Amino acid sequence: MKCYIKDYPRPQFVRKDWENLNGSWDFAFDDADQGEKDKWYENFEAQKVIQVPFTYETKLSGIQDETRHDNIWYKKTIVVDSSKLEKNNFILHFEGSDFVTKLWVNGQYAGSHRGGYSRFSFDITNLVKDGDNELVVKVEDSFDTQQPRGKQRWLNENFACWYVQTTGIWKTVWTEYVPKISLDYVKMTPNMEELSMEMEFDVKAPECMHGPDLMVETVITFDGEFINRTFTAIVTGHVKTRIDMQVQNPRGFEWALKPWTPEDPSLYDVEFRVVYKDEIVDEVGSYFAMREIRIDGPNILLNGRPLYQRLILDQGYWKDSHLTPPSEEALIEDIDKIHALGYNGLRKHQKVEDERFLYWCDVKGMLVWSEVASAYQYSDYAVEEFTKEWLEIVRQNYNHPCIITWTPFNESWGISRVETERMEQHFTESIYHLTKSIDKHRPVVVNDGWEHTVSDIITLHDYEEVGEIFKERYIEYKDEILTTEVYHSNHKSAMANGYKYKGQPVLISEYGGIAFNNDDSGWGYGNKVNTKEEFIRRFDEITTGVKEVPYICGFCYTQVSDVQQEINGLMDMDRNFKVEPEVIKEINERKIGYWRSFM
Repeated sequence: MKCYIKDYPRPQFVRKDWENLNGSWDFAFDDADQGEKDKWYENFEAQKVIQVPFTYETKLSGIQDETRHDNIWYKKTIVVDSSKLEKNNFILHFEGSDFVTKLWVNGQYAGSHRGGYSRFSFDITNLVKDGDNELVVKVEDSFDTQQPRGKQRWLNENFACWYVQTTGIWKTVWTEYVPKISLDYVKMTPNMEELSMEMEFDVKAPECMHGPDLMVETVITFDGEFINRTFTAIVTGHVKTRIDMQVQNPRGFEWALKPWTPEDPSLYDVEFRVVYKDEIVDEVGSYFAMREIRIDGPNILLNGRPLYQRLILDQGYWKDSHLTPPSEEALIEDIDKIHALGYNGLRKHQKVEDERFLYWCDVKGMLVWSEVASAYQYSDYAVEEFTKEWLEIVRQNYNHPCIITWTPFNESWGISRVETERMEQHFTESIYHLTKSIDKHRPVVVNDGWEHTVSDIITLHDYEEVGEIFKERYIEYKDEILTTEVYHSNHKSAMANGYKYKGQPVLISEYGGIAFNNDDSGWGYGNKVNTKEEFIRRFDEITTGVKEVPYICGFCYTQVSDVQQEINGLMDMDRNFKVEPEVIKEINERKIGYWRSFM
């Protein structure tokens, strides 16, 4: 896209005056938690050097210590140009730091943030000076199962499908100069029925400036062709407007709307300019897509057409950097290889991925189910922490067209009694409705896998090995499975007590998980296979069995790559294919079962 800058951390909201702070930082463990008492923010003594944004547990951090350390410290010296501060604020951004992050600037406390997966920022304009400035960061983490932790272990050793913990800064840290009168946030909602784009602007400016002199100029182009220009007066800090997308270009031709699809991921460039008294005071580059995702009875529709989803479970782990992608190129490689395997989408599992990943999914046409890390113990504290961070994540990633489903809960993790306990059921209902209060368009899957309460799609997890057994079970016992008279797998009910299946689309959102490598270590689901031929035969049989169930409208295979002790990936941890991708692609794209309706 026109606004694209390599490694820019927020590719859908781009300003040019920024600095990437990744790289070498001073680092120290604080196992006795004495740092604040001893004022390390004033007299920091480094024990080690760490390569941010990689956590100390990883090889790429330069430390590679997998033992638990609940309190860690960082220090970085940055340079500030004070001449820019007359018209700008100086903002420090953290794309992700787990779990409690505290910041001091030149020895002065700047603030804190709780949560491991959402972006957060500090305005440190009043704490910096011209030239060198010292940032000191303390991060507090724990093995507390009440905090959202996803696939991070809470024991001293890996177990089952839980892996080495992620402590501290694990995504990009960066700064930018932001005009004092500036665009703070844009919410972009396509309206395919009316052929328009709805824009909501949050503008930071003194209230006395609100009115006809303060405007947002929006310029939309497609592949270099001018589409539309609008001016929106900022009469309050939050303003909505509607932009017509069915217009004549300067040559007098009617512009045909270009919808976004996996096959043709058309994207529109957009430039936002904040104008005050005819002077441009802020400029932001972005992009959007015209696309609609909605539910119609048992079908999921993309732009009004039934969508059969061929998804793969993607946990986003790398061998030497764990949850942190080693580079932007590694993100692109994963997307390209997923496409090569014949998938049109992925379920990003128990993780909120780097936003550059969402950018490339937008550009390359990869559907995304956006999930968040689970907690594993229900309490008032867990409810509060989860709700706050989930709403931050939904708002931050709302504009990405690749995201077509929100998935706040998985397999009753953190809500272990949701099948029968009304308190936990109320929690899931509240998250469903809060999500819908921000995004009324995308489907929400409240408890992926089983024990659904309110949910736009009924998703089931089933690691049956034999395709014929799977097919016969789901065809013969459809009604019983969906009314929970018969358990679908693992002795779990499709619906929680007091809830009924109401004709929603049904999707198998986890299956397969075939263990395959060249030694005896690791595990997968069911019996391990020992040869490539055995793997292909089993993969073909179970995938075909899923596709031959006439009412199932998509599937999600487990998984993209091996992750530490879990060896059920289609690639190993070095991203080498275990089986030729064209073989998997042919099986995935073979049109049978449900697909016959759309051939």
